[in-house]
Amino acid sequence: MSLNPKFKDWHGKTVWLVGASTGIGAALAHALHARGATVAVSARGADKLEAFAQTHPGALALPADVLDRDSLASALRTLVARTGRVDLALFCAGAYTPLRADQFDLASATQQLQTNYQGALNWLDVLLPQLLGQAERGQGGHISLVSSVAGYRGLPKALGYGPAKAALIHLAETLYLDLAPKGLGVSIVNPGFVATPMTAQNDFPMPALQTPEQAAEAILEGWADGDFEIHFPKRFTRFVKFLRHLPARPYFWLVRKGTRL
Repeated sequence: MSLNPKFKDWHGKTVWLVGASTGIGAALAHALHARGATVAVSARGADKLEAFAQTHPGALALPADVLDRDSLASALRTLVARTGRVDLALFCAGAYTPLRADQFDLASATQQLQTNYQGALNWLDVLLPQLLGQAERGQGGHISLVSSVAGYRGLPKALGYGPAKAALIHLAETLYLDLAPKGLGVSIVNPGFVATPMTAQNDFPMPALQTPEQAAEAILEGWADGDFEIHFPKRFTRFVKFLRHLPARPYFWLVRKGTRL
């Protein structure tokens, strides 16, 4: 049984993608527009957003910085004034810099935490009143957050990134408990490795690497099935899920052996 209302037909739906200038967010914007959704894209890079809007009729470019709550609130006001509602909102803004304890950098760790987690809280602060109002009117809505399998358990080089993504998973689970009884959907997206500007920093082989377009299709399938957790590619993420349940000793041994770090 699905945990969320299913998105089978995107015609007439309004989607707000935050963090949509590159990577998974940009690929989803293209895919959703092709399926008939009204797509609003937000990020700091206004030029890329405008280029998307100019080549996708009906799309809205709404520049915003997730660390600037007022810019998010302004973007949402503009969107609601234009469309009247938000059917699905996705937080896919992210920051990643490889970080290990022997080269700890407080500024880097803080920046990753703020973008990946504090940014999501800023976004929720402006979004939740809108969706709760829709729920009271029987209109519904859906919140989706992009985390990572790096949030399952500790991994090398993820000292700044992993804890922030773990917080997003916890956040989504708690949101679901609070919002599902009100008729609002909540989902968490936990990708494996996807070829984006962020993962281009990695200096190690990335198993089961996917394109942003493949990631977008997997997310759309998850929303269509009403899933709470959307994880992909399954051939990789199922193994990582298995590792998640191991006791500490075999987990640490397998991670060290597998990563050689």
